[in-house]
Amino acid sequence: MRERPLSTAGTPPSSILHAWVAPLARWGYAASGVVYLLVGLLALLAALRAGGRPTDAQGAFETILSQSWGLFLLGAVALGLVGYALWRLVQALWDPDRQGQGASGLLKRVGYAGSGMLSAGLAISAGQRLLGPRTGQQSDHVAQAWTARILAHRFGPWLVGAAGCAMLAFAGVQVWQAVTARMPEPLDTHTMRSHTRIWVTTLGRMGVLARGVVFACMGGFLLEAAWHVNPWEARGLGGALRALERRPFGPWVLGVVAAGLMCYGLYMLVLAWYRRVRL
Repeated sequence: MRERPLSTAGTPPSSILHAWVAPLARWGYAASGVVYLLVGLLALLAALRAGGRPTDAQGAFETILSQSWGLFLLGAVALGLVGYALWRLVQALWDPDRQGQGASGLLKRVGYAGSGMLSAGLAISAGQRLLGPRTGQQSDHVAQAWTARILAHRFGPWLVGAAGCAMLAFAGVQVWQAVTARMPEPLDTHTMRSHTRIWVTTLGRMGVLARGVVFACMGGFLLEAAWHVNPWEARGLGGALRALERRPFGPWVLGVVAAGLMCYGLYMLVLAWYRRVRL
């Protein structure tokens, strides 16, 4: 099926963009899926008391490096994350999915820009592990460092609180999408069999729901940091998973969320093949 060109004035020719954006976007979805799969797997092993502990992307990078051909594999993941960041930038700037010009479309495009920045940060972190010592800052340390910088300003607590509310709002959107089965990523469903669509939708709903739970935890920690003016209360992905583990019935809760994150990783791998990338 031929991709429909953009009609927006001033937009770069779709044929030129599509030549490099589409492959990088698909590679990016696959790389992101691998990271989520590993994060979920490590958390699931911790919940089952089978070794390991809940971790974040840094832990996933360490796991990749510990394998045969680890440097090559991590390099492929790093390049994929660069591609994912570029694809999110394209989505934010040129709106290839026709999100619209209204408030909801603008918010989605801002979200794409934020997702691209996070992916770029992960790509840089993976690249640093390839080029230098195999050490890196965990997501908790990054979250606490940035929170400390913001809290140092006059309106810092308000800004951190606003960030926490925004993260909670994003988590709410994720839960709503999971409950209503309104997946944000358009798929070429006409190329799928009926049972394949059912499985893909199920994976997506479970994965997005798990992401919503994790982001809700991180948003709650940001609100606590703002309320107590204490940056050490901020948490990243690894800290949020460890917090779930310490709750009542923690191993069970962590196991369910970990399985959900693995489902999200599989869903991203499906997107790498079936995602409709148009420019």
